[in-house]
Amino acid sequence: QVQLVESGGGLVQAGGSLRLSCAASGRTFSSYAMGWFRQAPGKEREFVAVVSATGGSTNYANSVKGRFTISRDNAKNTVYLQMNSLKPDDTAVYYCAARYWTSLPREPHEYDYWGQGTQVTVSS
Repeated sequence: QVQLVESGGGLVQAGGSLRLSCAASGRTFSSYAMGWFRQAPGKEREFVAVVSATGGSTNYANSVKGRFTISRDNAKNTVYLQMNSLKPDDTAVYYCAARYWTSLPREPHEYDYWGQGTQVTVSS
């Protein structure tokens, strides 16, 4: 069992930055690929970024490539999402998710565990 708790969301002006964190429980964090997803009102949950279990590989949605950076610290059981050059379209609830060992999953159904989400609002 893995429990995930996101933090770091908030209100920011367009062009600003935020860093989201996701703290995981359990001693096997380094065995899980970790992903970030987001869901805006009235829209489906969409993939944002994923980092492999070892941290050696990452993958991003085209809409955030070059602006967002995913990273992890396995010693702290934490995954991060650094978000720069934020746009109003980035407004959503952001969720982190964990999938045992699979390299770089991009689909929500591939993930085993989810956090409760953190709201990010970007004003224009």
